[in-house]
Amino acid sequence: MKSLRFVGSSIDDLKDFPAEARRAAGFELHSVQCGLMPSDFKPMLHIGSGAYEIRIKLLGEWRVIYVAKFDDAVYVLHAFQKKTQKTRQEDIELAAKRYKQIGG
Repeated sequence: MKSLRFVGSSIDDLKDFPAEARRAAGFELHSVQCGLMPSDFKPMLHIGSGAYEIRIKLLGEWRVIYVAKFDDAVYVLHAFQKKTQKTRQEDIELAAKRYKQIGG
């Protein structure tokens, strides 16, 4: 099983999710660590190769952007609440910046 590494403030942002959404995110991330895909996800190609968004629909819309293409770990780039239909450009740019920081 791969280790889980949080980039930037992503762990603190995830801790701000409501308990049910946080628990669901943890379950989905554990699946990714075991080499599986989350139950609800989409590729985030504009962030970088191998970047995916986990979609959680509990008490609102929540997102966790991660990269699992590296052998050593699953990197959580960003965690946030989605309040509109389209992902905010600021969220995409922050995840892309963190992707570059890990050598993606």
